[in-house]
Amino acid sequence: MKTRRALEALNFFMADVQAGIGPFLGVFLQARGWGTDMIGIVMSMGGIAGMLATSPAGALVDGTRHKRALIVIAGVMTVLASGLLWASHDYRMVVASQVVTAITGAAIGPAMAGITLGVVRQSGFDRQFGRNQVANHAGNVVAAVLSGWLGWRYGFGAVFALSAAFGVLAIVAAMMIRSDAIDHQVARGLTSAESHPGRAGGHVSGLRILLQCRPLLVLAAALALFHLGNAAMLPLYGLAIVAAHQGDPSALTAQTIVIAQAVMVVAAMLANRLIRRYGYWWVILLTFLALPVRGLIAASLIQAWGVVPVQALDGIGAGLQSVAVPALVVRLLHGTGHVNAGQGVVMTVQAAGAALSPALGGLLAQHFGYPVAFMALGAISTGSLALWLYCGAGLRHACRAHGGVDRDGVDAPPSASCAEQLIETHERDT
Repeated sequence: MKTRRALEALNFFMADVQAGIGPFLGVFLQARGWGTDMIGIVMSMGGIAGMLATSPAGALVDGTRHKRALIVIAGVMTVLASGLLWASHDYRMVVASQVVTAITGAAIGPAMAGITLGVVRQSGFDRQFGRNQVANHAGNVVAAVLSGWLGWRYGFGAVFALSAAFGVLAIVAAMMIRSDAIDHQVARGLTSAESHPGRAGGHVSGLRILLQCRPLLVLAAALALFHLGNAAMLPLYGLAIVAAHQGDPSALTAQTIVIAQAVMVVAAMLANRLIRRYGYWWVILLTFLALPVRGLIAASLIQAWGVVPVQALDGIGAGLQSVAVPALVVRLLHGTGHVNAGQGVVMTVQAAGAALSPALGGLLAQHFGYPVAFMALGAISTGSLALWLYCGAGLRHACRAHGGVDRDGVDAPPSASCAEQLIETHERDT
């Protein structure tokens, strides 16, 4: 229990470290004379760097027994990168800061999932990962409230200082997770007793994992389209409100984060119950339905109070996805020995959409105005809804809530096809 509480504490404090100055980056640079197009391009460059690093990072998490050290290193580098951003507003330094933050943070998601799986096994993963996400979103709420107040009271420098303080506490929490509590075989999607060579070792590229597991491929493609429309919404809406002189930049940005993250806490708490009752497919479908409505509201309500419905819808979508997506990947790839590599490649494809979103949103806002940008982003995201519905019949089978119980008393995946194909591929290659 002490290890599980330490894991939740790590997720709480790592929330602000992983985000860094990110949510405040737009208004921070805008206050220094940057245009929305340049802000969007810089954000996209960081997103692209993170996208390229995530899949190798997932494979690294599968292969290493030093998962806690990965999280500590990533946290330290993120804090240093934020300090670099504060020290210099030069274009090259800002780009370097975003790239370093993205690359070092790429391992955090797979490492968190791997540690959780190694501690609680597959049967307890959905519930524990849901608790982790509740803690993570709660950490974002607390960090956003403190950042907003500190930024308003003392300036942006205090926001950087807060991120550093959370970084120290995250390192302490990581060291409180007992290393012997993590079963590294289980952490990569095996049981401790499994020793099949195709399962226990070998390198399989993230691309091959993605192409040989069709449900995983559809999931990744749908998430990419979703985040192409979603990723730019929060920073762009904050810029729109500030440009309309509707509020203080720091306080307003904090408000947008607090509303979304507070709803995410509730959504993450309910996610496991909804998954057990309706299955992964319906839960993820609900998240795809929320974004087009969010874009329509954002285009219609560029006012201070409009942040409530806009960010509440973001909280529903992101909160449910934060639990359902990693849990579904664990279920689909159980038995392959490459669960974290699978998490990494899904994050990579998802990040491809997220990386392009700020540049697209910034250019649209710069040349056509904020309402057109929000409408366009919401319209693009309907592609994820169409793909999810089009492939619905096969996906509903793969994504059903319960797959039975295997010989070890662990919930079995709905289909062994992904594991079988990857093992056969490994045997063929070796």
